[in-house]
Amino acid sequence: MNTLSRRGFLAASAAAIGAAHMPRLAFAQTVAPISLSAATRTLDINGRAATVFGLAGPGGQGLVLDPGQKFRVDLTNDLDVGTIIHWHGQIPPNAQDGVPDMPMPVLAAGETRSYDFEARPGTHWMHSHVPTQEMQLLAAPLIVRSAEDVAADRQEVVMFLHDFSFRAPEEVLAEISRGHVGDGAGPSAQPDQGAPMEGMGAMQSMNHGSMPMGNMSGMGGMMGVGGRMGGMAMDLNDYDWDAYLANDRTLSDPEVVQVERGGRIRLRVINAAAATVFWIETGGAEARLVAVDGHAVQPVPGTRFGLAMGQRLDIEIDLPKETGSWPVLALREGARERTGLILATQGAEVRRLDAMAESEAPAFDTGLAQEARLIARDALPDRPVDRSHVLMLGGSMQPYVWTINGALWGQHQPVAARSGERVELSFHNMSMMAHPMHLHGHVFQVVGLNGRRVAGALRDTVHVPPMAMVDVALDAGEAARWMLHCHHMPHLATGMMTEFAVTASA
Repeated sequence: MNTLSRRGFLAASAAAIGAAHMPRLAFAQTVAPISLSAATRTLDINGRAATVFGLAGPGGQGLVLDPGQKFRVDLTNDLDVGTIIHWHGQIPPNAQDGVPDMPMPVLAAGETRSYDFEARPGTHWMHSHVPTQEMQLLAAPLIVRSAEDVAADRQEVVMFLHDFSFRAPEEVLAEISRGHVGDGAGPSAQPDQGAPMEGMGAMQSMNHGSMPMGNMSGMGGMMGVGGRMGGMAMDLNDYDWDAYLANDRTLSDPEVVQVERGGRIRLRVINAAAATVFWIETGGAEARLVAVDGHAVQPVPGTRFGLAMGQRLDIEIDLPKETGSWPVLALREGARERTGLILATQGAEVRRLDAMAESEAPAFDTGLAQEARLIARDALPDRPVDRSHVLMLGGSMQPYVWTINGALWGQHQPVAARSGERVELSFHNMSMMAHPMHLHGHVFQVVGLNGRRVAGALRDTVHVPPMAMVDVALDAGEAARWMLHCHHMPHLATGMMTEFAVTASA
């Protein structure tokens, strides 16, 4: 591998993908539309071939845009099934947001659709909005660099995290269901083809209408118990995956990124997992958290930071001025499994790392301590709140049903607002699982944590721990139907979503 200066490296590529096994992120062209295709690919996962989906740009999985570059993309569906891609963290016109029939239908096999909108800078990603397809790795990084990124003397590294099963997603969901549903019923009935969870099975043999919010029955069933909260068991993980991936690889053959002695790294971490929260550990390298969900925060020093599904972290790392290797590990919460990559100077010894840690990682941010440390660099302007909504997050492991305001998708009552209004949403989690709540088409600011007002981070996905309350503020955007849902795929697949329905100003 050739040795590059940090500036030379940035001139050659925006992302440090150091091993030949992992395709480099593509530099998007500035004039013609970028060609992006949803297609199958084959990975080597612990010595076993796995056929998965992916999003291939001109130079491999994912896209990187230059400062000021528009998002001009021709997306082609090279799969043999219909699909649709959501540009997570971007705010396109609603027609380009990428949710089945809200308002555009899925792309048929062989179809191409064009997208053209202003790109928001930061660490973002793109993924299918059909949950089974996201579980098949139909996702990729979407990095939009700022002028500051280009000018900075630092190397950029992307760490894209997944959980993976060799079994079909439908089988995984059925097993999760059988583990919690007393009569053994699994997904079978197909929902309305217009539903945003198109292609997912609906849960049967359950009286959803009589489900009480915050049903705590069965807590601690199956694989979920990883901690306790006020004497009650939390459910952390409801499925044991076959592998945990960083840039499509496990720790049996991790990516090794060549770095400079004494160099500065901007590590862009994206949690694309279906149902796994990770802790990111930088170990012996000095680090600080500088952005979440693509938005700058006042730097927070540390060596361990967590992120839920759908969230992103930008971590700056200052490497020692010596030859060596520094693993950056992603630890599965409440468990021993881990994945990651290795930063290494040229000629450094790279030791093999066990995919199982010696001890279990703790649950993530149950008391919202990490979220409380985050302060936005560019907060929303102060203005009166025009409209407030409370969203009760409920459900249980047995039966395996998850709801917003007591309702499943299709039975939901939209969360209403008018374009231009300042809106506060209060998420009250009355269940014993955490929920990463994602809102399409908007950026919000965290303004309350368990009843305490804060000037928190700007985000598009917020982690709401069990029995916790998180308040967010936003300015309602385009008059349209925008999805609001949990980014835990089995929760989404069983109906944990509603819509933020914005109407035109009077």
